[in-house]
Amino acid sequence: MLKPNPNYASLNESYLFYNIAQKVREYQINNPDKKLLHLGIGDVSLPLCKAVITELHNAVNEQASKDTFHGYMPECGAPFLREAISDYYKGRNIEIEPDEVFVSSGASDELGDIQDLFDKSSSALIIEPAYPAYVDANIMAGRKIIHFPSGENDGFAPYPDEKIKADIIYICSPNNPTGAVFTKEKLAAWVEYANKNGSVILFDAAYEAFIENEDIPHSIFEIDGAKECAIEICSLSKTAGFTGTRLGYTVIPKNLERNKMNLNSMWIRNRTTKTNGVSYIIQKGASAVFTPEGQKQIRENLNVYKKNAKILAEAFDSVGLWYCGGKNAPYLFVKCPENKTSWEFFDYLLNEHQIIGTPGIGFGQNVDAYFRFTSFGSEEETALAAERIKNM
Repeated sequence: MLKPNPNYASLNESYLFYNIAQKVREYQINNPDKKLLHLGIGDVSLPLCKAVITELHNAVNEQASKDTFHGYMPECGAPFLREAISDYYKGRNIEIEPDEVFVSSGASDELGDIQDLFDKSSSALIIEPAYPAYVDANIMAGRKIIHFPSGENDGFAPYPDEKIKADIIYICSPNNPTGAVFTKEKLAAWVEYANKNGSVILFDAAYEAFIENEDIPHSIFEIDGAKECAIEICSLSKTAGFTGTRLGYTVIPKNLERNKMNLNSMWIRNRTTKTNGVSYIIQKGASAVFTPEGQKQIRENLNVYKKNAKILAEAFDSVGLWYCGGKNAPYLFVKCPENKTSWEFFDYLLNEHQIIGTPGIGFGQNVDAYFRFTSFGSEEETALAAERIKNM
């Protein structure tokens, strides 16, 4: 008799976004004349840049001709894109070879798939609050999870605790949901911890393009020793608006080994078994992101989101709300006023100011007193929301 994976029974029901949708729908039905301002979803609001669109069209046209048609792509990524990403790292004085870069359909997919590299007996340390999929993917795998809380006292970017031992370590910087960033000093401490304990760091760099402070690392590989203990997973979703187009990349250094097994070689074997690669058209579009013109154009969009974050930060400052993020990150993690829970603050913002954000409780049990706002909304809605916040 077939036996389903019993770990799925251990998953908590995902009520967060369902409840948000239900509350918003009910409010809109009862108040059809009210304009709702959406600052909760992590999706982007600006289109793909011209350089990407042009290359996507060119690739589609190539598929219409026998001479330029492309069928199956290399499972680990097209050489032209792996080389472009390698050069992108070299632009930051980080030596990553093309065959250490693996092209994927997005960071979310890869963060789940990458667990194939680790035995289910390996423990996973997740710094919370965190992207919920970190926890759920490890529950599905039947893995022991170490919930590692962070807070205001460490700026939601803690140092490791030597008394706690973990095999896999999740670090997201800039962080979703808090907008916190890890300094070089803090990342160096985690790298030292991982190498000392034989752990592997899964470094989620999905928001690295938002970093403006030169002292904040864009990549874990800016830290000495990281190539011996870290895997970096990145995405073009927020960097270049690929949320609906889907493309990301993973960097696994060739000298990352554990228990005499080479993780780069293992991942090649995994990808050549489990995927047929990302489509030629999407990879060609992605390659335009790493051209000088593409970088210039995506920066124009990123600057809109950065301006939105600044506008929201100024609004929170004006009413005396504590928050994390807003600089070097697209998220602002606000402490709820008047000891409200995050759902109470959600209801207040929706009913009194028609602003929609995301309750902190969705990102960890230790942050029910916090609330996430994103800067990915339109300029107009963000400015209007800021004015309403100032009048809270």
